[in-house]
Amino acid sequence: MAQITLTDLPAASRWTNWVGNQSFTPAHAAAPRDEEEVVALVRAAADRGTHVRVSAATHSFTPVVETDGLLLDLSAMRGVVATDAERKRAQALPGTLIQDFYEPLWSAGLALRNQGDIDTQQIAGAVSTATHGSGIGYTSLSGAVRGVRLVTGTGEIRDIGEDEPDLLRAAQVSVGMLGVITRLELAVTDTYRLREQVGLRSWDDVMEHWDELVNDHRHFGFFWLPTEESAALYNLKSEPGQTLTDQCYVKLFDEVGDDVPDDDTPDRRVDRCYRIFPMVYDPNFHELEYFVSLDKGPDALRAMRELMLRSLPDSVYPLEVRTVGADDAFLSPQYETDTTVISVSGKPGTDYWDYLRSVDALLADFDARVHWGKLHFLTPERLHALYPRADDFIAIRRELDPAGVFLNDHLRPLFW
Repeated sequence: MAQITLTDLPAASRWTNWVGNQSFTPAHAAAPRDEEEVVALVRAAADRGTHVRVSAATHSFTPVVETDGLLLDLSAMRGVVATDAERKRAQALPGTLIQDFYEPLWSAGLALRNQGDIDTQQIAGAVSTATHGSGIGYTSLSGAVRGVRLVTGTGEIRDIGEDEPDLLRAAQVSVGMLGVITRLELAVTDTYRLREQVGLRSWDDVMEHWDELVNDHRHFGFFWLPTEESAALYNLKSEPGQTLTDQCYVKLFDEVGDDVPDDDTPDRRVDRCYRIFPMVYDPNFHELEYFVSLDKGPDALRAMRELMLRSLPDSVYPLEVRTVGADDAFLSPQYETDTTVISVSGKPGTDYWDYLRSVDALLADFDARVHWGKLHFLTPERLHALYPRADDFIAIRRELDPAGVFLNDHLRPLFW
């Protein structure tokens, strides 16, 4: 195996995330082309007592990537490397974008079980932060992980599969703390097509029909619009003259058979699943995203609406609401519970921290868990109160990375 010396690496440039709220300059940076180079780099860093983090596709709003040591870019390690139609499995390298799965899976008669509306994320970063779509019948991407191959804090290669359930549950949502992922295996499904129905409904109507909307559709989500200007911030389409204030921009996805023709009408599209899911966002927002148990969702949403109306103009951005099904990953926001997802955004450059702290305090009363890639105010005390297997995760982290090579100033207070 080739030897790598950190001092031989080119000077690191400044790293900035996609929305510009996180920025730093690491001591070293490298873009390994394969697992062998990852091993050499991690060993070189560990030998010098240097910390290591992975940058993925820069979509996190939190300082999960920041490091004073070595920053790895795995974008060269990209591609779906195997599919198994019989077992409904797919294997991919860590830098594989979500959109890279589409054609290789479809040609094998397969598709991702579920996904969010941004498909330019790298799969390793997406699963490590529990990135999700919507629908209580479906987990986040992390819940589909059936195998992880990674390089540990001592530079060893470790394969984690279903025969080691606790290790797998720790690795499914690890926020990069167990090692550098070099390959993933996902449970996938047969190909399917979706009908998307989009339309405005009043807040009262959505709340009145909450159970029906949640249970009767494959995917249900909405943006609540506090002002007339809210829709334009997320490129949401509206008809001239429509009143938008206090309206919900509702999206419903349902599976359809092959006998239903494709349709590109904006409010009732029909197509392959991977052509329906994605949505293009301008990176003009910062986001906090918390999860409350499904049964507490309506009460939490009513409280949020009242808070946002009192807090204008800081809350001009729409409130995004989705649901996600339960899984068993130790750090998952959906650990053993279906959840209501509540996403709150604000304008870059605006001091809206008091507002976000008010949101945090309000949702703490509903035992809200956090999205690891979104702004949050989690403390060690709340971590252990809200995540029943936090101690088990920390024990596994210490086993695979005893020196804390993969920790940073953001994660160390929670997970050392």
